[in-house]
Amino acid sequence: MKNFKNVLLVALFFVTATVLSQTKLTGTVVDEMGEPLPSASVVVKGTSNGVASDFDGKFTINVNSNSGTIVVSFIGYNNKEVAYTAANKNLGTIELEPSNVLDEIVVTGTGVIDLAEDRKTPVAVSTIKAAEIQAKAGAWDLPEVLKSTPSVQNIKGGGFGDGQMFLRGFDQTNTAFLLNGQPINSMEDGRMFWSNWSGVLDVSNAVQVQRGLGSSKLAISSVGGTVNIVTKTIDHKEGGYIRQMVGNNGYTKSTVSYSTGVSEKGWSFTGMFAHWQGDGYVDNTHGQGQTYFFSVGYQPNENNTFNFMITGAPQWHAAAGRGDVGDFLDNGIRFNDWNFEGVNSPNTLGNTGLYPGGRNIYHKPVANLSWDWKINDESSLSTVLYGSLGRGAFASYTSDGTPRTSYARGSFNNHNWFGLVSNYENKLNENLTLNVGADVRTYNGIHFRGAVELFDGPINFANDPNRPWEYNGFIGEPYTIDNDYGGISPWGMVFNPNNSHRQRIDRDYEEVITYYGVFGQLEYAKDDFSAFVQGAISNQDHQREEFYFTQQPGVSEKSKKVSNFGFNVKGGGSYLLDDQHKVFVNAGFYSRQPFHSDLFNNDRNSNSLVDPAVDNQDVLGLEAGYQFGSDKVDINLNAYYTRWGNRTDISTTGTPDTNSFVLTLDRNVTQLHKGLELEIFTKPIEGLKLNGFASIGDWKFDGDATRFTFDQNGGELSSGQVVSRDGQEVGGAAQTTAGVFASYKVFPSLTLDANWNYYANLFSEGTIAVELPSYNTMDLGLSFRPKLKERTYIKGIEFRVNVDNVFDELYLENVTTSNRDLADLANHPNDTWKGVNRRLQGRFGYGITWNASMRINF
Repeated sequence: MKNFKNVLLVALFFVTATVLSQTKLTGTVVDEMGEPLPSASVVVKGTSNGVASDFDGKFTINVNSNSGTIVVSFIGYNNKEVAYTAANKNLGTIELEPSNVLDEIVVTGTGVIDLAEDRKTPVAVSTIKAAEIQAKAGAWDLPEVLKSTPSVQNIKGGGFGDGQMFLRGFDQTNTAFLLNGQPINSMEDGRMFWSNWSGVLDVSNAVQVQRGLGSSKLAISSVGGTVNIVTKTIDHKEGGYIRQMVGNNGYTKSTVSYSTGVSEKGWSFTGMFAHWQGDGYVDNTHGQGQTYFFSVGYQPNENNTFNFMITGAPQWHAAAGRGDVGDFLDNGIRFNDWNFEGVNSPNTLGNTGLYPGGRNIYHKPVANLSWDWKINDESSLSTVLYGSLGRGAFASYTSDGTPRTSYARGSFNNHNWFGLVSNYENKLNENLTLNVGADVRTYNGIHFRGAVELFDGPINFANDPNRPWEYNGFIGEPYTIDNDYGGISPWGMVFNPNNSHRQRIDRDYEEVITYYGVFGQLEYAKDDFSAFVQGAISNQDHQREEFYFTQQPGVSEKSKKVSNFGFNVKGGGSYLLDDQHKVFVNAGFYSRQPFHSDLFNNDRNSNSLVDPAVDNQDVLGLEAGYQFGSDKVDINLNAYYTRWGNRTDISTTGTPDTNSFVLTLDRNVTQLHKGLELEIFTKPIEGLKLNGFASIGDWKFDGDATRFTFDQNGGELSSGQVVSRDGQEVGGAAQTTAGVFASYKVFPSLTLDANWNYYANLFSEGTIAVELPSYNTMDLGLSFRPKLKERTYIKGIEFRVNVDNVFDELYLENVTTSNRDLADLANHPNDTWKGVNRRLQGRFGYGITWNASMRINF
């Protein structure tokens, strides 16, 4: 018994000594916005001793030594090491920085959203996280936020939402844009209308630009690359924010957002609403709109996750035209060539500024339902069901009828779009993973002209033999237009489903496009080596239905159904040379179906198919890359080669719906794009980020094309003309770009940043290539996050100021040429600005712009 007491006393002594020698550390973990990070991991380096932060980001951890290091980590953020000593027990606020990759921030649709991190074999990729998006977006569209990535060119356009994006020299019709795995390019012609997606930056967790072949498993065949937009879904953190922004030219935007976090029963809700309005940088390009987002998540157990999301961005904005270069130089870069005030409209209408040249009005609600099912430890299934109802028009002032009546005539482009994407993943063994899935879409496009606003009451039409293109839908039968489809309200257009063919003017047709494909991927990874092979097959059906030119109300004619089979195959491999160096190569071939607009002589007015039939495009892609990673420097170097053959170029001349209108199809067009891309990410000292990029491209047309021309009714004017484009530079985007981004934390609450971009070897788009002057722009930003007292309902406040193009650089961002320009160029060779003829049409970029915002997190 005595021995037992002695042992107990010794044990008690050692326990007491251990407890007394322990040091208690405290601190708070926050994100880049200053918001607490609950459940962040805090571990003593080199041990298993760790704790998690609480709901307010606070933690307390006992350590057994008077000095050492803790490692703080959180999903989607870089790990941070913090040293401690006996004299430094309160570590204060520890701010984590977003990582350059997405890691596991995506909670739903993980098997459908093709992110580069989901595959061990790399691709050429750049990722922009939520904090950077929120800081830099301002009043811009997505392409502006992506401009500081290699081989990306942003064209702002004239009005709100009129921007364009080029990737490796390919325009956005040839770049795949995905929203949570859902394809969102137009199924008719591949175009992107950023005015329909003006709110996507408000709800984005991240945007990933995959240049070239990318990692997408879908049966899509992008040429330039793939842009993955990943929105908020299930948010594990409860809280929200209020944000107010103001900017140049009367811009203002108010936003409110709130997330409940995940309840004990697995439910979560997130909602966001914003309203914006402004006068526009270009004259008479005012606009306004809203953004809404609502997400409901449900996790009944650890193996199943459901999420329903609906988002939309109803808006209207006045448009800007492309004027002669000389007109802008004479009138200022804010000049709007489409300002028709006092010309095509009475002063009373023109003075209101409602239709200075045209107004875009659109609302495209998008909804999707996702289900992630973890079947077992080796397999899972992800499925997304989606749909959208697009309603809207491009409206401009005109007058018609008997007697002539003033109204705003809209060219309506409505659609009903539904689809499903599903992916099954199975880890066959320790080294081999299989993915198989399906991609199904159906699209009904509804196109017509009607009244958007009736200024003088109903329009009474009667047969006018002098204007057959306008009235021959109802030859010999008068009719009346008295429905305005909701006026200039994008909300009204959604809730006014007037489908009467008797309310339509000079255009009324529909098309149905059905797409169905399957895809698969097999990846092998062991030790330092990985390799994959991937393939997809798909079929696409097209059919056009004409209502107007049948000359019989309510009677339609359908075109022949066209079916095109396509496929793609990709493969590649990577090798990890050591812990810091990795190399990879990828190759792929696409047999890509033509767009709907490529198939018809004039898809607005004719059911006639182009003869001979349009064949699939051929896309060959090759790329190689090198990656270096260390604590202070990350480097990505990529080389690429893309051959895009058997494509069709479409252009028009003359006035639509008149006998002067000519549609030109250049077929068998081939482009060769090759280049190098470099990205460098550095952290030379504490608080300083210094990143840079450069891309050098060589983009040219190869060989001859075959030209066909058609009149406004689809009648063939000429065919088989050989047009030489061999060696012509591909225009639209700068073939040489470079940029530097620097961010310095002056003190914990104040950060300054600067962004410099350079563009050279930029050529005009069109039938001839004219080199445009090189240019560079500088943007500056400031973020201020004052430290708040503890125990407050406000978790953080951020003030942000952006000033873009601070030196007010004057530059041409885009120029278009056509055959009609040849005579002007020959007759006026010396009438130039920096080597560009003043008679060419285009647009100048914006001068200095600014915005300032305040965000309150709660």
